[in-house]
Amino acid sequence: MPRYVAFLRAVNVGGRTIKMERLREVFTSAGFTGVETFIASGNVIFDSRSTSIPSLERKIEAALEDALGYEVQTFVRRGEDLKAIAEHQPFPVDAAGAPVGTIYVCFLRSAPDAAYRKQLLTFRTDVDDFDVKGPQAYWLVRGNLLDSKADGPAFGRALGLTTMRNRNTIVRLTTKLSKLT
Repeated sequence: MPRYVAFLRAVNVGGRTIKMERLREVFTSAGFTGVETFIASGNVIFDSRSTSIPSLERKIEAALEDALGYEVQTFVRRGEDLKAIAEHQPFPVDAAGAPVGTIYVCFLRSAPDAAYRKQLLTFRTDVDDFDVKGPQAYWLVRGNLLDSKADGPAFGRALGLTTMRNRNTIVRLTTKLSKLT
């Protein structure tokens, strides 16, 4: 059975606290199996016979809204897709092969068009760099996130509907998935 990871937007930030046990209950009640959560930021591993990512996203969003009383945007990726995301290295690395800064992965609903890519690249600075591959935008911050010069509201509008995770979280999730199969 296919294994997936759901990335939930705005979980345990901005005053909306959801216990991971509750998330597992909601996913199990929605008919998913093998449900596990990974750190308390809205990462849920699950199995489903469905192969339609949009259908899974809609089903999870409906279950979460019904259970929690508010909308939680959801971005689902297959286990093998997550591995490719973790392995993608769009930015320069140091002599040890580590990125020169912190990489954030922004999950999108679908692969963006050329206009989106062009707009995103307007946010490049000496601190910030960007790349897009498939339905993900990659953001490199050289230094601390507080050093970023990306204008928050404009940057948010440019990205559109998304949720973001540190690449290290993606790597750790991929490792966990490899141990579960």
